[in-house]
Amino acid sequence: MFLPLAGLLVGVLLGLVLNVNVSFDLSRYSAVAILAALDSVLGAVRAELDGVYDNRIFISGFVTNAVVAVILTFVGDRLSLDLYLVALINFGFRIFNNVALIRRHFI
Repeated sequence: MFLPLAGLLVGVLLGLVLNVNVSFDLSRYSAVAILAALDSVLGAVRAELDGVYDNRIFISGFVTNAVVAVILTFVGDRLSLDLYLVALINFGFRIFNNVALIRRHFI
């Protein structure tokens, strides 16, 4: 459980310290990638609380979620469709679901 949370903390701190500016053209890609990463981290925390955490599953899910979301966004850009919204809605749903399960674990 500490590896995903440590990675999230390091990423947030680096983002605050480095002051990275993302162009408007790449903002969709970064938003989708950030939500994919957050979904993976919260899924790992939930899995750790359930006692089924596996580091290989976390790493592969982290990379796979981000790659699929970025490819979906890229294909949507090429087709002039807002396919990135599909990924955003899906990741948003999963994030809220994971947060609810984590909260229930502690209550």
